[in-house]
Amino acid sequence: MPPDSMHFGGRDHALIGRAGAIPTAAPTTVVSVCPIVIPTAGRPVDLEVRVSAPLTGGDLPLILLSHGQGFSNHLSSLNGYAPLAQFWAARGFAVIQPTHLGSRTLALPSQTPGAPIFWRSRVTDMSRILDWLDLIEASVPGLAGRLDKTRVAVAGHSMGGHTAGMLLGARLIDPDDGVEVDLVDRRIGAGVLLAAPVDGGSSLNAFATEAIPCFRHPNFATMTTPTLVVAGDRDASNYLCTRGLSWHADPYRLAPGLKALLTLFGGEHILGGVSGYDVAETTDENPERVATIQRMTWAYLRSALYPGDPAWTMACAALGGLGSIESK
Repeated sequence: MPPDSMHFGGRDHALIGRAGAIPTAAPTTVVSVCPIVIPTAGRPVDLEVRVSAPLTGGDLPLILLSHGQGFSNHLSSLNGYAPLAQFWAARGFAVIQPTHLGSRTLALPSQTPGAPIFWRSRVTDMSRILDWLDLIEASVPGLAGRLDKTRVAVAGHSMGGHTAGMLLGARLIDPDDGVEVDLVDRRIGAGVLLAAPVDGGSSLNAFATEAIPCFRHPNFATMTTPTLVVAGDRDASNYLCTRGLSWHADPYRLAPGLKALLTLFGGEHILGGVSGYDVAETTDENPERVATIQRMTWAYLRSALYPGDPAWTMACAALGGLGSIESK
């Protein structure tokens, strides 16, 4: 039996309330290994990732999880987002988390090319992970031969949602040269966008227009990959946009193809605490809301990667008054 510190698949939080009615797989013991270093020529530092996966079982689908930018010292790195990574891994996914260049753990100089957002390198980090899956698999004891590399999803919160959206097919105009950028990765079959920054133009406030020019001209018309968009109905994100609560739902409304929108009642930008346990930046700390997101995202990705799996249908039927679902 592995040590208790590796048993991430244990009992749910006592306060998950109504979210406990949303069906999910039984948890199993998880192994988490970091840092795994991927050599990356031309990057200021090599790419480091964390892998969390069930201790047993085979044909494990993958989730690439992109952290937000954030103001915390450690959450914006491979050490963040444990509520999501641990839950998904304990229920059958191999979860891979990179430390993007914008992480405060790196504190790269402001003159570093791409700083401070590093929007392009964030996306290429994720594709590089898929390029180096053999190395990653071999670096985790007992994982070799257990990954299903044909079933890959991407998820991201906040700026990580922007990263995930581009991998799923969204585009933008490069503010440096005016050229539309297409970084879609066709190896990815489904995605989850959590409180992602979305439609630009007149929706941006003066600060975001000036400080984050990559947000000015997004294009979701090319984001055809099946995607679950998750938004809180109290996430106005006034520090970025002028439009208010509808902003984070734009990828659902603007992108074609199979899409779903999960709106969490009472949810603010950290959606109850998805970026970490008991962190100060969570303005709406709520174990029930986090448990809802854990279960609903797990179910969506199961059904998206395994057509015919009823997990998503069953989860939607059990959501009750915790949120609302739209789909197209």
